[in-house]
Amino acid sequence: MEQFDCVVIGGGMVGAASALSLAELGLKVALVEKETQKTTSDIELIRQPFDLRVSAISLASEHLLTQLGVWQQIKNWRVCPYKRLAVWEKTSAYTEFHAQNINQNHLGHIVENKLIQLALWQRIKSKTNVHFFCPQTLVSLEQSEGYAQVRLTHCTIQTKLVIGADGAQSKVRQMAGIGITGWDYPQSAMLINVKTALPQQDITWQQYLPTGPVAFLPLPSCGEGETEEPSGNASLVWYHHRDEIKRLSLLSNSQLQQEVLKYFPKRLGGIEVISKAAFPLTRRHANNYQNKQVLLLGDAAHTINPMAGQGVNLGFKDVKALQEVIASAIGNGECWHQEHILARYEKMRRTDNLLMMSTMDVLYTGFSHPSSVVKTGRNLVLMAINKVPFINSTLKNRALAYACGVSV
Repeated sequence: MEQFDCVVIGGGMVGAASALSLAELGLKVALVEKETQKTTSDIELIRQPFDLRVSAISLASEHLLTQLGVWQQIKNWRVCPYKRLAVWEKTSAYTEFHAQNINQNHLGHIVENKLIQLALWQRIKSKTNVHFFCPQTLVSLEQSEGYAQVRLTHCTIQTKLVIGADGAQSKVRQMAGIGITGWDYPQSAMLINVKTALPQQDITWQQYLPTGPVAFLPLPSCGEGETEEPSGNASLVWYHHRDEIKRLSLLSNSQLQQEVLKYFPKRLGGIEVISKAAFPLTRRHANNYQNKQVLLLGDAAHTINPMAGQGVNLGFKDVKALQEVIASAIGNGECWHQEHILARYEKMRRTDNLLMMSTMDVLYTGFSHPSSVVKTGRNLVLMAINKVPFINSTLKNRALAYACGVSV
């Protein structure tokens, strides 16, 4: 039976990043993924249409991807930096956050998830201490004193640590007997990729409507083989009641285009709908991130309301924390895979994850509450952020820096 220091279940963005970060520490790593990764040339890749699944990569996540040696490759493909973040309900309460307020050149980048995953996989393949089990799936998981036995589709392997990075429906979490708390939100969301009449922008914005927010994420100016006049592209996010999102999903692209123009703010300008998809909104939080030699990372440990685009950034923070815990233990001559050492990971991450999840819920509840009193209050808060000096210069910037993962 082949033995490993670590087995990572799930080769998505967080799983691949965790496998790479642990390989960088010199550990022997197994990466298990159910889907085969396709080989694509750089030219073919940038000529493909924009993927619907995009993430607002924070400065902290950018730093991690740089450390792992993949950020430059992602930038060489296509990314869209943004310097400003705007939120409002009424125009009078318009609030804008700017990178220069926290002494940064940008707040983050909008990046397609598939590009992040592909860059990580390419980098991993250069590591001789990472072994791929792909396509394979987890069949069973048994833990004994100090190690775990992992049975896959075609083989069984043994490891000192199992990382569950296999998403919100994590089989690792279920097999480890770790429960969850959470709920489904009464809304769903639609992702819509569009071409815009306006040129590429450096701002991402969100307006709160009585039925839920509508959001704009800028994408790079070229896509799907565009080589002539640069055009604007964007990913729109439309939150609404589930039945309405179902109705919108059944519309043709031209019909959906008219609906977008009817309900999105005028600042969006003219658009052409290219593609669309819908998904439910859920919140899940694992009761524990650890069971003996099993650790949960990313969506396997926590799923968050996507309102502020913090999901994958929290996952990358998990990766960074685990890397630091194990690196510190190795550096101090400790047995890095002992349970009490691994427990430091959950201690580092649980409070921060819970804080971000709760903050998103407060925003979601506050902006969806129909009371006129609550509505007046939230607009006064937004106005105060801009007009009260202490709030504008201190609290606003601290909140922005926290969301970006940097200090001010």
